[in-house]
Amino acid sequence: MDKGFAPAKVNLALHVTGQGPDGYHQLDSLVVFAGTGDQLSAVPSRDLTLAVSGPFAAGVPTDDTNLVLRAAWALREARGVQKGAAIKLLKHLPHGAGIGSGSSDAAAAIRLLAKLWEVEPLAPEAPEVLALGSDVPVCLRAPAPMRMRGRGEVMEPLPRLPTLGLVLVNPGATLPTRDVFRGLIVRKNSPLPEIPEARSPEDFVAWLKTTRNDLHAPAEKLVPAVGEALETLRRTPGVLAAVMSGSGATCVGITRDAGVARNAARIIQLARLGWWVAPAPVLAA
Repeated sequence: MDKGFAPAKVNLALHVTGQGPDGYHQLDSLVVFAGTGDQLSAVPSRDLTLAVSGPFAAGVPTDDTNLVLRAAWALREARGVQKGAAIKLLKHLPHGAGIGSGSSDAAAAIRLLAKLWEVEPLAPEAPEVLALGSDVPVCLRAPAPMRMRGRGEVMEPLPRLPTLGLVLVNPGATLPTRDVFRGLIVRKNSPLPEIPEARSPEDFVAWLKTTRNDLHAPAEKLVPAVGEALETLRRTPGVLAAVMSGSGATCVGITRDAGVARNAARIIQLARLGWWVAPAPVLAA
């Protein structure tokens, strides 16, 4: 049995810089991957099938609308594969939560099935990959931190980041990305400032505070608990800064390392029993 890991994708900054004639928004975003995520496994089979289990399995489709199966079909057709696979997905990440769990699952499936079928995986820049969704190309680059621009097709590695920990917090809310973008008032904003090679977590956080998430305001309008999650993180000892990831509703606290993140997570878990809280390191390339 072959196995794969689909890490949470975290947007530490997300600037909306325009909207193309095709309706897709243009982004400039700093993406890192957290050491917490979903698990996939696959064994050879005549057909392509998907079974989903785990704490966030409810509501995840197992038909061809699921990105994992769509990614499997894309790989199979691109490489002329005649084999199938029985895929199992263990959902540890909430979906519709701004941490790219579906896109990361799809990317992990491409890597996993390429190994199982003994073919080359799809490249992040392949048109079949972007057709799966704007976050799938960057997830194929995981675990490398990346600057992601355009629809998600323009990527470049980040300067070296210091060791960082993350506390991922979701107040039990789902936010459809389409609804959040619909709430944007200004759709053409400035890009990210120049990204420095930060020597310490404090240096990095000082730069991060000069950035923003342009989707924060419309997301918090739809789910006021986003503001509550951010304020909770900012009040927690050890958290240097707090941001909303992607289109929400997951918010992220940045700490000096994974140990501090675990301590901060325990404090929040005890105070907010109904919230999803996960500490994790930032993964390195």
